[in-house]
Amino acid sequence: MKAIVVTDQAAGTAGMKLVERPEPQAARLASLAGASYGDVVVEVHASGFTGDELEWPSTWIDRLGRDRTPSIPGHEVAGVVTALSYGTTGLSVGQRVFGLTDWTRDGSLAEYVVVEARNLAPLPGDVDFTVGAGVAMTGLTAWQGLFEHGHLGAGQSVLVHGAAGAVGSMATQLAREAGAYVIGTGRAAHHQTALDFGAQEFVDLENDALEDVGRVDLVFDFFGGDIGMRSAGLVRAGGMLVSVAGPPEARPIDGLAVDFVVVSDRAQLGEIARRVHDGRLRTNIGQVATLDDAVAAFNTTERINGKTIIRVRP
Repeated sequence: MKAIVVTDQAAGTAGMKLVERPEPQAARLASLAGASYGDVVVEVHASGFTGDELEWPSTWIDRLGRDRTPSIPGHEVAGVVTALSYGTTGLSVGQRVFGLTDWTRDGSLAEYVVVEARNLAPLPGDVDFTVGAGVAMTGLTAWQGLFEHGHLGAGQSVLVHGAAGAVGSMATQLAREAGAYVIGTGRAAHHQTALDFGAQEFVDLENDALEDVGRVDLVFDFFGGDIGMRSAGLVRAGGMLVSVAGPPEARPIDGLAVDFVVVSDRAQLGEIARRVHDGRLRTNIGQVATLDDAVAAFNTTERINGKTIIRVRP
């Protein structure tokens, strides 16, 4: 099968290359390195790639801490189940699925990938594979940050940093649907995009004073650094600062701060899929490229607003 591999962490995306790798076979599934009961083989139709995943330790090692380079990156997948290992439940051969692949195993920038079945959910037949790959990581990150860690509810206020971005736009839409008041942030050029996705106010981080926002119940931070530190002072008593940019460097005086790593969850993926199917949740895809052009797409000199998705099959 065709696959994108990386061998040099220091080279970043420039170190990616397209190669031929052995295709995982159903008869060999139980004996594959790192494979286990409950695995499935997915014929990949679309894949997503997170910009900083080449910096994650899990990209370079397996579950036992052993080197696994050259490794296949990409953890957002949409495709069709082609084989099941013993003990697999909840999915069937021929089923359309989407979700996240395992962090410490080869990823989805390939024509086939082995995934734990519990990390996948059914993808409705009228939802394009490109959309499925586009909402897997972004949708789960937004859902878990807002509701699982941030405990956001109707009538509360939330400040979403990067509201026009791939994850921020998901968080903005989900928060609005939950009945929250959403304030988005970003660069001036992203003002209208953030409003289009549902933000009721927008803070231009290049020209506006962040502190003028006042106090909010929840800050969802994707930036960290100075923005994250200043955001801690915006959390009202009993509120939350939720970050995916690492442990917060400053914490609210009378609130809580938490950072988290997204995990795949079939039930949450199902909620996201229903909203996409019903038209309540829109993806924010900036470009779509083929697997043959994936290396060039990840190394483009152009600024891409939104998620880059690799369409592995037409």
